[in-house]
Amino acid sequence: MCEYCGCQSLTTIDELTQEHDTVVRLIAQVRDAHRDGHVTRMAELARRITAVLVPHTQVEEGGLFPAMAGEFPEQIAALEAEHRRIEAVLAEAEGPFLADPTWPVRLIDTLDLLREHILKEQDGVFPAALAFLEPEQWEEVEAVRARVGSAVPQPSP
Repeated sequence: MCEYCGCQSLTTIDELTQEHDTVVRLIAQVRDAHRDGHVTRMAELARRITAVLVPHTQVEEGGLFPAMAGEFPEQIAALEAEHRRIEAVLAEAEGPFLADPTWPVRLIDTLDLLREHILKEQDGVFPAALAFLEPEQWEEVEAVRARVGSAVPQPSP
């Protein structure tokens, strides 16, 4: 992932990036399961992606995005709309996905969107946040992270 602007030197962005990296690895595993025709495995991996994205999205939508919405309202609204689209298809992994023959392909299409979404955040949102957010806004983002935690283990200091 991106490392050119220095935004990953901030713990908050580094944690969001680590979550993105975890999701990207899981997406690759879903693609393998899809190629091999293992729909149940796809659903298991989709649930793991959801487990990572739930706190991740809360940090973004509860802290980072509100801080950036004044400068970039259309872009933030579009990212939040993508969150809803992605969440809807991932949520189907909890239901009767085996009864819906279209779900595996819809999941793959949604994971393509998720991959593009991650790149928008890594290459656009995170560097812009580094440039535009004030220290008190970063503190608000960090407060959300402290409240919701992360599904990705963080390395020890």
